[in-house]
Amino acid sequence: MKLYIKFLGIHLRSAMQHKAAFFMMMLSQITTSLASLLIVYFLFDRFGQVDGFNFEEVLICYAVVLMAFSLAECFVRGLDVFPRLLGNGQFDRMLVRPRNEVFQVLASTVEFGRIGRAIQAVAVLAYAIPNCAVVWTGARALTLVMMILGGTVMFAALFWIYAGLSFFTTEGLEFMNVFTDGSRDHGAYPVSVYGREALRFYTYVVPLACIQYYPLMYLLGRWNSPWLIICPLAGGGLLLPAWAIWRLGLRHYRSTGS
Repeated sequence: MKLYIKFLGIHLRSAMQHKAAFFMMMLSQITTSLASLLIVYFLFDRFGQVDGFNFEEVLICYAVVLMAFSLAECFVRGLDVFPRLLGNGQFDRMLVRPRNEVFQVLASTVEFGRIGRAIQAVAVLAYAIPNCAVVWTGARALTLVMMILGGTVMFAALFWIYAGLSFFTTEGLEFMNVFTDGSRDHGAYPVSVYGREALRFYTYVVPLACIQYYPLMYLLGRWNSPWLIICPLAGGGLLLPAWAIWRLGLRHYRSTGS
């Protein structure tokens, strides 16, 4: 852990060497996400409610998923760009070093500029929390934290699955964007608005509903089961298949010769 923190410091100092590029990336992240936020705003300005949820309640969903995605994209960016490490031969050098290969991939790339989405998510939460009809208690505050942490782990696991599958293609798998970017975009609203089939998919395949919809119902007092507090832990359920795919890919990996 100490070594990883040292790598974070190195990446942060490197980013600060080019401050203009750093802040431009952060601004671009905020601007891109702002467009989707405006869509949410205009939708509720026109219709008032969607599937029984008002604007502030949906903003909690939006902010939780946006923050989770931003944190995962920032700190596990190495897994997202892993095909590049395979193609240029950098991964071959990692394999002969006396360190865990996943740790080295994670430490190879950290893009703090992508934290811009998280800053926007904090601002959205700062507005939504005092304006939504939630009676805040310690349990509900813990649930909100669990939603963010569970979502971060879920997106990190999706990036890990993407990296593991890259062993078999040595190139990026664009269809994985359906699960990563798709989950981020669909997470702007409670997944129940997309219908029963989507709710099943986001419960049993990609557990987005477990870190977003189900605990939100607890926050709003519509469901009262205390198990919903730890429901976001289901986001970690993807870590096992991610690890299995990675190990299988690593076992069958053949050097590119670069």
